[in-house]
Amino acid sequence: MELRRSFYQFLMTLRNPNSHEEVAEFANNAFYDHSFPKQERDYDVISRYLELNGGYLSSMTIFDQAYQMYLDSEA
Repeated sequence: MELRRSFYQFLMTLRNPNSHEEVAEFANNAFYDHSFPKQERDYDVISRYLELNGGYLSSMTIFDQAYQMYLDSEA
């Protein structure tokens, strides 16, 4: 399966400044993370980045959930 858009592009569709849902908060915070790998599609690369730089992410489970939504949206 060829992913057409980057994970970041997908994540930005989930932004909602008025939401307290974890995935929306992740998207909101990633928007302000100027170092986020915006063109990346690869799970491992993004996961490693977040483990080192994603202090705004309370749990990597939130990333896993968002990444699965990304894969489902591209299917």
